[in-house]
Amino acid sequence: MSTPVTVAFDAHNTRAAFTLFDPKGNIITADMVRSLRTALEGMAKNPHLKLITIEGAGRDFSFGASIPEHAADAISRVLPEMHGLIYDLLDTPAPTAALVRGRCFGGGFELALACDFILAEADATFALPEIALGVFPPAASVLLPARVGLAQTASSLLTGETVAAGEWHSRGLLQLVAAPGTLDQAVNEWFARTLAPRSAAALRHGVAAMRMALQSHVRGVLPDIEQLYLNDLMRTHDAVEGIAAFMAKRQPAWTDE
Repeated sequence: MSTPVTVAFDAHNTRAAFTLFDPKGNIITADMVRSLRTALEGMAKNPHLKLITIEGAGRDFSFGASIPEHAADAISRVLPEMHGLIYDLLDTPAPTAALVRGRCFGGGFELALACDFILAEADATFALPEIALGVFPPAASVLLPARVGLAQTASSLLTGETVAAGEWHSRGLLQLVAAPGTLDQAVNEWFARTLAPRSAAALRHGVAAMRMALQSHVRGVLPDIEQLYLNDLMRTHDAVEGIAAFMAKRQPAWTDE
């Protein structure tokens, strides 16, 4: 596998499986984001589609966004593209599900949060570690409160803590937790029981109705958060220092400015 995103369909064209691939933990690069957006464009042409899944190749869903691409000289190009992918997922005319194994961190977690369902193996872990770099995850700051509330968001976004799949399931974020090594079978059974018997036309209209308020909220708030990130946060010493320290593999020297 060499391309950042591959797409496969089932025999009836009712399921499309997107697989992320990057040799260093399925890092969400600008190239991967563009590939995902291109793949999503083609989904509107399939009237029989009942589910789009996104998963990572190998042991992990994604280690998160590319840190070098979040340096001050690159982030103004990269962040709007990532947010375009969030909008595309919310506009996709079929139910979407993130299938999570292993680590689902940072931008990978944001990608999962933009899906209608998150289905994971029991040993999967989730985290928004950006705060340790002197920044925050913009898309998660609007998507996670909409799904689990402000208190749950604060405990994740402001601390960067790693949370197990079972804990997120108990908090209402995950629809399904499968035993390690059994996610494919669990998802097949879940799909056969829940979405496969339904009309694809009904599902298209159902997801459009279900997402309408969220789409309005995200489009109303995320652009302002993006500008806060690019025009305010990225002009602080600590945001620049946090990224530089990570790249140099050293501890950051915060000035609180």
